Amino acid sequence: MKTGEKVIILDFGGQYTQLIARRVRELNVYCEILPYNVSYDELRVSAPDALIFSGGSASVYAPEAPRCDPRFYSLQIPVLGICYGMQLMAMDLGGVVKEGRRQEYGKTTIFVQGDSELLADVEQEFSAWMSHGDQVVKVPPGFSVIAETENTAVAAMADAERKLFGLQFHPEVIHTPCGKLILSNFLERICSFQRTWTMENFVDSTTAEIREMLGPEERVVCGLSGGVDSAVAATLVHRAIGERLICIFVDHGLLRKGEKEAVLATFARELKMNIIAVDAREEFFARLRGVTDPEEKRKVIGNHFIRVFEREAEKLGKISYLVQGTLYPDVIESGTSTAAVIKSHHNVGGLPPDMRLGLIEPLRYLFKDEVREVGLELGLPEEIVWRHPFPGPGLGVRVLGEVTPEKVAVLQEADAIIIEEIKAAGLYRKIWQCFAVLPDIRSVGVKGDRRTYAHTIVLRAVTSQDGMTADWYPLPYEVLGRISSRLVNELPQVNRFVYDLTSKPPATIEWE
Repeated sequence: MKTGEKVIILDFGGQYTQLIARRVRELNVYCEILPYNVSYDELRVSAPDALIFSGGSASVYAPEAPRCDPRFYSLQIPVLGICYGMQLMAMDLGGVVKEGRRQEYGKTTIFVQGDSELLADVEQEFSAWMSHGDQVVKVPPGFSVIAETENTAVAAMADAERKLFGLQFHPEVIHTPCGKLILSNFLERICSFQRTWTMENFVDSTTAEIREMLGPEERVVCGLSGGVDSAVAATLVHRAIGERLICIFVDHGLLRKGEKEAVLATFARELKMNIIAVDAREEFFARLRGVTDPEEKRKVIGNHFIRVFEREAEKLGKISYLVQGTLYPDVIESGTSTAAVIKSHHNVGGLPPDMRLGLIEPLRYLFKDEVREVGLELGLPEEIVWRHPFPGPGLGVRVLGEVTPEKVAVLQEADAIIIEEIKAAGLYRKIWQCFAVLPDIRSVGVKGDRRTYAHTIVLRAVTSQDGMTADWYPLPYEVLGRISSRLVNELPQVNRFVYDLTSKPPATIEWE
C-alpha cells in the first residue's frame, strides 16, 4: 500500500496497541502494527518513517521478556516508547529499570520538567493514565527527564538529538486528556509529518493500485454480502475496473430477513454493478449438520464460501482474483505472533490452504469507522454505510449449537423485530451493533393458559469505535419492553427474552 508517511507500531503485547493505531490514524498518519520480533530486514522493507513501541505486561529485565532488534534505534528515524516500550528503550540504551517501590495504576498527575517538543503546549501539570509496576530509575546517556510524578522520577524522557522519546504513561487512552496533543507533537513536530492520510487520498491511491495490479483485461469476482465491508470493497474495485468486476451474492441461508432482495435492488439496479445471485442454502445447511463448535462453524462456512466462489468463477471463464472486505481487526483477531487467536474470521482463518483464487483486500488495513468514511467518499447510500456490522458467517454464529433451517427462521424473525423497534426509537445510529442471538436452550413458559417449552432470544446491543473494544448500550426500559412483548406474542417458538449486559472484553461482540 502506497501511503507516504508511515508509522510502524511494534506490539509488545499491550492491551492498548490497537488503540495507539487508531489515535495515529485519527491524526491523519498511516500506521501498521507489527510483532515486536519482526526482523531487521523485514522492518527495513516496510520502510517506516517512525516507530512506536507499545506497552506490555512483562518486566523488561525478565529472561523471557519480549525484545526487539537493537538496530532499530540506529535507523535514524524517530522512536516513541510507551510504558513497557519506554522501559525497553531505557534498558537497551544503557539506562536502568527496576521494580518500583510503589506501583502506579489509574489516573496520575504528571509534572512537566524543562522544555521538550514532545510536551509542547501541554500544561505543566496534567492528568494521565498510568499502568506500571517497574520504573526507569536511570535514563540512558544522552537522555533527559522531561516529566515526573510523585512516585516516578522518570515519567517521560527524551533524547532530542537522536529523536528518541519515552512515555511511562499512556497518551492513547481517553483518561489522558492531552494524550492526543502529545501524539500530535510526536507526529508533527518531531517526525515533521504533513499528515496527509485521508480517506480521499486512500480512495485515489488504492484505485490506482488496483488498476496497476490487474492491468486492462483482468476480470475479478467479489463476494458481496450487503454489509458495509463488502459493499465498500466492491464499490472501490468497481471504480477501478468497472464492468470487469462481477459480484457474486451467495444466499447461504444464514442471512437476515429480506437480505437477498435488498442487496440485489441496491447493487444491481441502483449502483449498476454486475451481480450474480447463487442459492446455496441446502449446501451450507448440509455441511453444518452436526457442527456445534464455534471455530469449526466459522471455518466450515468460510471454506465453502470460497468453494462456491471458485465454482461460480469457473463458469465465467478466466477469473484469477476474489475481492474480500477483510478489515484490520479481522486480521488482528485471527492471530499474530503477539495477538492470540480470539476467533477465526471467515475471510482470514477460514480460508482453505489450496484456494485457487488470488485475493484483493483493499480494506485490509482499515478500521470500521475508516471504512464508513470511504463508503461516503465513494457516494454509497447512507443506509448501507451506516448499516450495523454483520458477520461473514451470518446467523451461523448467532445460532448457538447446531445450525438448522428451523432455528435460522426463528432468529430471522426475531432479529427483524428488534431492528424495527430500535429504528422506531431513533437509536439505530447511536448503537454500533444490535442483533438477536438464539442460544441452544429452551425453557418452560405459559401462553394462553398452556405450558410451553420454547426458545429464548438474547438481545446484544453495543457501542464501539472500531470493534476492538465495546460497551453494552443502555437501552431504555420502554424499548426493551416493546421488543419483549412483540417477540413472545408474534413468535410462537419464543417464550423468553433476555438482554446481554457484557462489555468487550471480557466477552466478544458476537456470541460465537
